Amino acid sequence: MKELAEYIDHTLLKPEATHEQIEQLVQEAIQYKFKSVCVHPYWVPYCSKLLQGETPKVCTVIGFPLGASTSRVKAFEAKQAIVDGADEVDMVINIGELKANRDEFVKNDIDTVVEAAKGKAIVKVIIETALLTDEEKVRVCHLIESSGADFIKTSTGFSSGGATVDDVKLLADTIQGDLQIKASGGIRNRTIAQEMIAAGANRLGASSSVQIMENKAGENSY
Repeated sequence: MKELAEYIDHTLLKPEATHEQIEQLVQEAIQYKFKSVCVHPYWVPYCSKLLQGETPKVCTVIGFPLGASTSRVKAFEAKQAIVDGADEVDMVINIGELKANRDEFVKNDIDTVVEAAKGKAIVKVIIETALLTDEEKVRVCHLIESSGADFIKTSTGFSSGGATVDDVKLLADTIQGDLQIKASGGIRNRTIAQEMIAAGANRLGASSSVQIMENKAGENSY
């Protein structure tokens, strides 16, 4: 079994993050051997430089946190982030269009980012589970599978709720192919982290990563 740290995308997406805080995030990722650091696109070149020759990857977010950018903008943002050094891109779907049953639009939106990243970066698709019905979660799971994306991701951490064990189980039961699951939002301690993994999560997004590793209670968590 993988070490717990290898599941974690060590995350800092607060708008007020400074160079010093981003540097600390990177140093913690190196120290604990987290899978990646997850930052806004602006910070990708800085993190890529700091992580040169190190194990953790650089992950960034696309169309974040609302998913309401146009598909063309999301594709451009993904391409530029990859040029700047991103190894993984976490895009947000157009949530309103999913709820309006415009599945073809949602699929095409995802496809544009998958195509932009093809052969260059892992793509995770954020569905914002707190805003969806179970039927919508199942439906979008199938859309993401057919797009060729690598992960379905539960949440941005900026909406009305984050990951739940029940949602991870639902996604795990729905997936039929190689699609993996990233649970994010509200993962503040080791117990919750381990519950998410047991439910089927292959990756965890957390800002309380150090507290998780040290088995302490986390504070405000992505």
